[in-house]
Amino acid sequence: MRADIHAYAAAAPDDVEGLARDLQDRRIAAADIMAIIGKTEGNGAGNDFTRAMATGAFTRLLAGHLALPEPDVERRVMLSFSGGCEGVITPHYLVCTKTGAVAPGTPAMRKSLALATSRTRPFDPEEVGTMVMVRETEAAMRRAMSELRVPPDDVHLVHVKAALPVVTPGALSPARATMAHARSASALGVAAALGEIDGNTLTDDAIGARLELYSQVANVSAKPGVCVSEILVFANSPFWDSPCRIHHTVMRDVIDMEPVRALLATAGLSTCGQLAPDQTRRIRAIFAKSDADPTHRIRGRRHTMWTDEDFSDMRYSRCVVGAVLAALTGTTAVYVSTRAEHMGPPGGGPVAVIVDES
Repeated sequence: MRADIHAYAAAAPDDVEGLARDLQDRRIAAADIMAIIGKTEGNGAGNDFTRAMATGAFTRLLAGHLALPEPDVERRVMLSFSGGCEGVITPHYLVCTKTGAVAPGTPAMRKSLALATSRTRPFDPEEVGTMVMVRETEAAMRRAMSELRVPPDDVHLVHVKAALPVVTPGALSPARATMAHARSASALGVAAALGEIDGNTLTDDAIGARLELYSQVANVSAKPGVCVSEILVFANSPFWDSPCRIHHTVMRDVIDMEPVRALLATAGLSTCGQLAPDQTRRIRAIFAKSDADPTHRIRGRRHTMWTDEDFSDMRYSRCVVGAVLAALTGTTAVYVSTRAEHMGPPGGGPVAVIVDES
């Protein structure tokens, strides 16, 4: 099996021209697309309509090429879009493909990028943010890892589109049926599956509260109106073929560039200043999670990201992390998502880089 990542710039949230051209020219087959993950220029808040614009545009495009009714497209392809392109972050999208159906019987000497998708069962609103969601996410993770034939150490990024089902009109909304609790339970499910935490000791009270428990590879966004959580696991496997490998690290705060510099070195890229253009071109994708430090301090000094009423703390932290990563790598095509409950330490977050090593 062969995994690949195809990156496209987006002139608008509904700009699908790049992928449409490659589908038309048969450089990519629609049947091989596992997921499309993108950054749109909306505000990233609850009223951000750019995510729906992107989802609708790609749904229409793929429905034609897959000969499927539009409602069936998202049951086949994960479509996940994150709003917020503050500062230098450029709107872009990533198309994840898998070709071939059978893994080789013997492992290769080199581990390559491997991809697997998985889904939970549908959730009821009262199950969101509870141990039910943790366990179902953990089980879905284990199914994906089994398909990839990889141990936890070879998993470097887990992208989760977490469920947040609609509450029946007139019914009382469960206290945990929130985006924050959906993200938290999903991230802890990932951490439990990978052995990053002891899942047997978890309780509902830990979800969204014990933030010292976290995953180093989870990248979770909650999607209101969605009943099923979708998971895309990025790993390196000797049973897969790809020009790419994925690497990950954790930023301790939003200006913590040294772990990222070390990560680039692990990938065979220079760590002396900003990457040269030929090395920048080897980067297929960058993913990060960020949050403004809840202590209102960075390196002992006060910050105002939580108290500025004119500008959201989310937009601040995306802007800062995007700038740090762009300055190091020389590319502004950086997927930075905010609200990182149980994803890296409070005030920090995971970073993953996919590099072309062919």
